[in-house]
Amino acid sequence: MGDELRVGMLAPISWRVPPRHYGPWEQFVSLLTEGLVARGVDVTLFATADSITSARLVGSAPTGYSEDPGLDAKVWEGLHIAAVFERAAEFDVIHNSFDFLPLTYSRLVDTPVVTTIHGFSSERIVPVFEEYNSSGYYVAISEADRHERLDYVATIHHGIDMRAFEVSEGPRDYLLFFGRIHPEKGTVEAIDVAQRAGVPLVIAGIVQDREYFERLVAPRVDGERVAYVGPVGPDRRSELLGGARALLHLVRFDEPFGFSVVEAMACGTPVIAHPRGSMREIVRDGENGFLVTSVADAATAVHAANDLDANAVRASVEQRFNADRMVEDYLALYRRIVERHRSRL
Repeated sequence: MGDELRVGMLAPISWRVPPRHYGPWEQFVSLLTEGLVARGVDVTLFATADSITSARLVGSAPTGYSEDPGLDAKVWEGLHIAAVFERAAEFDVIHNSFDFLPLTYSRLVDTPVVTTIHGFSSERIVPVFEEYNSSGYYVAISEADRHERLDYVATIHHGIDMRAFEVSEGPRDYLLFFGRIHPEKGTVEAIDVAQRAGVPLVIAGIVQDREYFERLVAPRVDGERVAYVGPVGPDRRSELLGGARALLHLVRFDEPFGFSVVEAMACGTPVIAHPRGSMREIVRDGENGFLVTSVADAATAVHAANDLDANAVRASVEQRFNADRMVEDYLALYRRIVERHRSRL
């Protein structure tokens, strides 16, 4: 039945698909799109024009507006979203991974719209989801991220390409912070933990909050005890994650998912995290990492991480968070929604 299904896949256009370094929503779209195409699904990907895919590509914006500051985000988002809805009749289902704005087009077409909600940037955007709650099909990326005022057709955890990550046999002689540098991601807390534990820290990621970085992070970067290596792309990700004693994910917000957490575990690297958002669904305390509530507890966990078996850490996520499982879950959901939609016509 796969080859009978026609999917219009709407990606964000902040970054290219797949992203060169940072871009979790774009990473999700890429993995899902390629998995669907491999299963014979007819996918048209609406993404930046420089995106790389085996699907049919429609690109309105030349590149991601986070990659080219000269692009006006609102202009290109408007053209981008319109492109998929103007062709809605060509698809059995439209999959929206763009956030709330495409929902405002959804009642103008007969094609069902599945929306993966990648978290809520603010409570201020929730009214849009509420307005289209009865007509939309919402997917949560973790049980923790379900909003109490919305209805969902499924919770589907993200998956990763397990083949891109492997357990390292080398020394694990540093701690790792991997993600956007922003107060809510806990970069400074990671430095505090590493200092207390007496283990070097490597910081990798884009600087999202420049003032925070310059004032609180950069002064503590000395290249030895604390090193900043910038954004890290797919070519270096496995090596960097696999060489760490532990990934420090001391977030100060309710994390909707956390790709780097699963990627670290796929490399056999345990994760030390605050028990916020989806972390309770991913981190199994004492098996593939530790859930902690203070800097002192996190520093203690750093030393306990040495006792965890790397292969067991990988095994804990190998099936649960494999991209193949994610693709099959979405494919089953599409079929269910299309059948429901057709029965109402």
